[in-house]
Amino acid sequence: MSSYEFSTRNLREFSSGVFKNNAAKLARIVSAAVTPDQTIEIQDLFMKSALDSVFKVVLGVDLDSMRGTNEGSQFSKAFDEASEKTCFRYVDMTWPMKKFLNIGSEATLKKCMKIVDGFVYKVIQSKIEQISKPNENLTVNKGDILSRFLEMNETDPKYLKDIILSFIIAGKDTTASTLSWFFYMMCKHPHIQEKIVREVREAAKLGEYSSVDEIAESITEEALDKMQYLHAALSETLRLYPAVPSDGKVCFSDDTFPDGFSVKKGNLVAYVPYSMGRMKSLWGEDAEEFRPERWLNENGVFQQESSFKFTAFQAGPRICLGKEFAYRQMKVFASVLLSAFSFTLADENRPVHYRTMLTLQIDGGLHLRPSFRTSH
Repeated sequence: MSSYEFSTRNLREFSSGVFKNNAAKLARIVSAAVTPDQTIEIQDLFMKSALDSVFKVVLGVDLDSMRGTNEGSQFSKAFDEASEKTCFRYVDMTWPMKKFLNIGSEATLKKCMKIVDGFVYKVIQSKIEQISKPNENLTVNKGDILSRFLEMNETDPKYLKDIILSFIIAGKDTTASTLSWFFYMMCKHPHIQEKIVREVREAAKLGEYSSVDEIAESITEEALDKMQYLHAALSETLRLYPAVPSDGKVCFSDDTFPDGFSVKKGNLVAYVPYSMGRMKSLWGEDAEEFRPERWLNENGVFQQESSFKFTAFQAGPRICLGKEFAYRQMKVFASVLLSAFSFTLADENRPVHYRTMLTLQIDGGLHLRPSFRTSH
């Protein structure tokens, strides 16, 4: 059912509208920071805008964490802290004891999950009550995933809560961290940044002077399809900086790999997309170079690599359901921001370091200096 929902035209149209609206909101926040002595920490803004976007698409709710609303801030803080505490279970062998005694990090995790679960349950109950009432207003805001599940008579609150949280977990930090690394690479390679801007302007038929709202409105599905170089640059970012740098699968049954190596039922098979994306045996001698052209054919059209080579979205029957959803969101945000602003690093000499959680983030955030490209 989830796979079907992600492929429907209604969801594509609804989500694109959400992305354009939130990209415009983010652009207006960036606009306020365009002064000679001011910089922005854009990774945190991407985290908030990604959460707002996935919340609206999945639940039909305007969380508005970008503007710091109390409800949005409370949920966002609890969600992020719960993710962090869950991640540290991998290195804290005492977590089962802490959970049993309800102390330390496990007590914090329990408190955060109570906030997260409570908020989601409240939204689910509100939606169920709305749909159960024969009211003409029910035709409004039915494009979100939760409403579509409820229309299919799937009303078990716990099941819906688990589905919703899996969507939020998959769609928040992954997109935000990829956009952060993408903008870092745009600052390190300004000629690529300018090439993307030219492509976006041509695809969206933008004039020399366009407002943020005009730019967002011009990013149609047809325009997005024409942004082949931008798609390649985002894929190149994911190759070098995969949102999930390491992953693993549990074997459901005994199996033998083509090279003769055997695995048993219950074995964990780990793989590292970060390392695979930098292997010269897979990508050539220039594997560590940021070169979007490697994804384009002689006509400049994007060519998808095998998902078993480019593993940023996994592969096989467990491939990411939201792959196209993620690309669409990243292309909308990138095209709106790059069309409105030129970006440089706040400090060219400051090295970036990894903050490896469940996703590959930039430690300390990404501090940029924006400047206007257009009339605003």
